[in-house]
Amino acid sequence: MKRRLMPRVLAAAGALSLSAIPAAAQDFTISSSAFQDGGWLQQKHAGNNPKNPNCVGQNVSPPFAWTNVPAKATSLALLMFDPEGRRGAGVSHWVAYGIPVSATGFAEGEVSKPSEKYVGGLGTNKQSIYLGPCTPPGPLHHYTFTLIATTHGVKDLPPKLTREEFFEKSADKLLAATGLVGLCKKK
Repeated sequence: MKRRLMPRVLAAAGALSLSAIPAAAQDFTISSSAFQDGGWLQQKHAGNNPKNPNCVGQNVSPPFAWTNVPAKATSLALLMFDPEGRRGAGVSHWVAYGIPVSATGFAEGEVSKPSEKYVGGLGTNKQSIYLGPCTPPGPLHHYTFTLIATTHGVKDLPPKLTREEFFEKSADKLLAATGLVGLCKKK
């Protein structure tokens, strides 16, 4: 029971921290042409690490598009988090911020490598680029992609902030958030 409860507790805690963000501008949305919200991630979007038998993909980042960024936003952040990862402790797969509000998305594979289009933070595995799912056998994992509109300048934050550090430095800078969930399960 503890294993099932912990991911829900962490997801609720994350939702509570995001609930402090004022209501989003009308229809601020993120989408992907590779999967629907609540749909299955493709194997090519899974992580690729020969040393980890659970990383059986190509580590190609999915494409993302967003619309209706709030007018007061000066930059965006995009975070990927797996609340069921590490046996319920969660895994931060990707932390990107300093994304210009003029951007309307990322092409497939674009954030699988360093880019001038965002500032790379550090995920749980200390990578500053997209790291796809490395889902172990067992229960379903929910990979949450959260796009956040902020009042940070594009270059205000230093590189290599963790997800937690990003939220600490952004407490009074968050305007709105929207999200997308991709599912993964290894049999």
